[in-house]
Amino acid sequence: MLELIDLIFNNSYAGLIDLRLNQSQKVLSAGSYPDIMKDYSVHVFHGRPKEGQTLEEVKDLLLVQIESLKKGDFPDWLIPAIINDLKLKQIKRYESNWSRSAAFVNTFIEDLKWEDYVDKMDRLSKITKQDVIDFANKKYGDNYVVVYKRVGEDKNVKKIVKPEITPVKLNRDARSQFATSIMEKKVPEISPVFLDYEKDIEEFSIKDDIPVFYKANVENGLFQLYYILDMGTNNDKRLGVALDYLTYLGTSKYTPEQLKEEFYKVGCSFSVSSSEDKIWVSLSGLAENFEKGLPLLEELLADAQPNKEALDNLVKDILKKREDNKKSRRSVLRGAMVNYGMYGPKSPYTNILSEEELKALTPSELIDIIKSINGFEHRILYYGPADKGGLTASLNKYHNVPDTFNPIPAASVFTQLPTKKNQVYVVDYDMKQAEIMMLSKDEPYNKNNVAIRRLFNEYYGGSMCSIVFQTLREAKALAYSTWASYSTPDRKDEAHYIRSYIGTQADKLPEAMAGMTGLLDNMPESDVLLEASKDAIIKQIQSERITKSSILFDYEHAEEMGNDHDLRRDVYDNVRGLTMADVKAFHDKYFKNKKYTILVLGDRDKLDKKVLAKYGDVKYLTLDEVFGY
Repeated sequence: MLELIDLIFNNSYAGLIDLRLNQSQKVLSAGSYPDIMKDYSVHVFHGRPKEGQTLEEVKDLLLVQIESLKKGDFPDWLIPAIINDLKLKQIKRYESNWSRSAAFVNTFIEDLKWEDYVDKMDRLSKITKQDVIDFANKKYGDNYVVVYKRVGEDKNVKKIVKPEITPVKLNRDARSQFATSIMEKKVPEISPVFLDYEKDIEEFSIKDDIPVFYKANVENGLFQLYYILDMGTNNDKRLGVALDYLTYLGTSKYTPEQLKEEFYKVGCSFSVSSSEDKIWVSLSGLAENFEKGLPLLEELLADAQPNKEALDNLVKDILKKREDNKKSRRSVLRGAMVNYGMYGPKSPYTNILSEEELKALTPSELIDIIKSINGFEHRILYYGPADKGGLTASLNKYHNVPDTFNPIPAASVFTQLPTKKNQVYVVDYDMKQAEIMMLSKDEPYNKNNVAIRRLFNEYYGGSMCSIVFQTLREAKALAYSTWASYSTPDRKDEAHYIRSYIGTQADKLPEAMAGMTGLLDNMPESDVLLEASKDAIIKQIQSERITKSSILFDYEHAEEMGNDHDLRRDVYDNVRGLTMADVKAFHDKYFKNKKYTILVLGDRDKLDKKVLAKYGDVKYLTLDEVFGY
C-alpha cells in the first residue's frame, strides 16, 4: 500500500506532486519516497523552495497533496496506470543481476516469504481507490516530523581541543588468517566476455540516410530509442534552457499535464537533454505501445506551444538554482573550481546565459530551437524487440525530418590550460573542513597505455585498499576521504589529468598537504597489494557483462575516442604481465615532480596561509569568479 500510494504522489509523470507542484512550477522541486523496513516504515516528502518562498510554504503545499489523497482527489485511471508502470519497472529491474540478487536479500531482511514477494503485483492489482482513501485517512495524520535545512550560524557549536594522533604503522604485506582462509578458497574461473562491435550491433539507414544502430532485445517487451545530435550548449548557449522549457509545454492537442498523462497511460517516458557537445532525445517503455509513444514525442517536438508564464517561472528557477549551487560544496569544488583550474575564467562550465540574457529570452525563440532539433543531422540508437523491418517502417512513418538537414552551428572552443607552475586557488567558504583538489594537465588521450593506467589507478589511489587511502586516511587519520588517479578524458581531443583529492579538517591542512604531495612524488611499494590490485581488475573484467542498450553506448563512446574495439580486452591480456617496475615507471613518468594547480575550498580565516604559500602562488577567488555569475 505504501509503495502504491507513493506513486500516486510521485511517479515522475502523473502523480499529485508531479503535476500539481513540479509541472505547475509551484516549487523549485518536490518529491517523495518510501523507506520500507521490517519494523516501522517511513514515507518521506521533500521539497525545495523557489526564490522568495519559505520552507514552511513548501511544507504546506506537500501537506495539501496528502489531504487531496485522503479525499480521493485523484483520477480513477491513475491506480491501474501505476500498476502497469510497476510491472514495467519490475521488468526493468530484473534485467539487472544486482537487482535480482537484491530481491532475495530484501525478502530475507524484511522476513517475507518468497511466494508473497513474487505475488506482490497480483495483490497490488486488487487494491481499490477506496482502499487507498481508507488507508490514507487512517495512517496520514499529524504523525509526522518536519526537517528544515536553513543557512546561518549555529550558536550551539561546542569546540574540543585537537587530539594528538599517532600514525599507525602499516604492514601492507601481512594478511590475517581470516583473509588467508578466504583467498585460499578455490573458485572456478569465469571467462570474460568482450564486445565485438561488428557482430553485436547492426547498422542500417532509414529515410534521408539517417543511420540507425540496432540491438535486438530478446529478453522482454521493453524498448529504448535515442536520437543523438553532435551539438550542444557550446554550439548554442540557449539549448539547455530550451530543452528544460520543453518539460513544461503542451501541444495544440494536449495541455502539458494531459501530455504527461498520455505518456504515462501508454507506459512510455521521454526525456530531452544536452551537454556541451551533445543532444539526447530519448523514448522508452513498453514495446507494444511504441507506435503510441513515438507519435506523442514527435508531436511535442514539432508542435510545442509557447507558455510565457512557464518561461518566466523557469528563468526564476534557474537563477535560484544558480544561487543554490554556490551553497553546495560539491558544486563549488568539483564543478566550478575544477573547471576554473582546467580552463581559467572561460570554460564550458561558465558558457551560460547571463541573467540579462535569460530574462530577455522569448517563448518563440525557444520554441524555434525545439522545433529545429530534428532538422539537424543525427543518428538513432534502438534497443528493443522490434525487428529491423518493423522499426524502419515505424520510424519512416512517424519521425519528422526535413528534406535537407541544417548545418550544425559552429561551436565555441575552450582550451585546457597547460600546468606550467604551481598555482594555488582558494575560495573562501564557511565550513569547518578544508577540501583540496590537485590537478596537472598531461599528454593528449593515449589509448595504448590503458592496461598500466588501470593497474596504476587501482594500486595507487582507486580503492579503499590503495596506497593513498591506506596511508592518508587509515594510517595517519588525515582525511575524511581521499583518492588520486590518472584520469581518462571524455573526448579524444582532450588531455589526461593527474587528479588528487583530500578532504580534511582545516587544522590538519599542513599535515594533509604534506602527506598528499609526499605520495605524489614518492610511491610506496607493496608486492602483495600489487597482486591484489591485478587480481581485482581481472576478476572485475571476468565478471563484468556489457549488455542490452549499454552495448550501443559503449560503441558510441568507442567511436568518440577513436577506438575500434573493446579496450577491456587490452587490459585483460596485458595486466597479468605488468610488474612493480612498470607501475613505478608509470608513477615516475606521470606523477613525480609535476606542477599542480591546487584548488582549496575552506574558511579563509581558518586556513594556514603560510602553508598554502609553500605550494605555489596563492590567489583568492570569489564564488562569482569561479561560477561566472
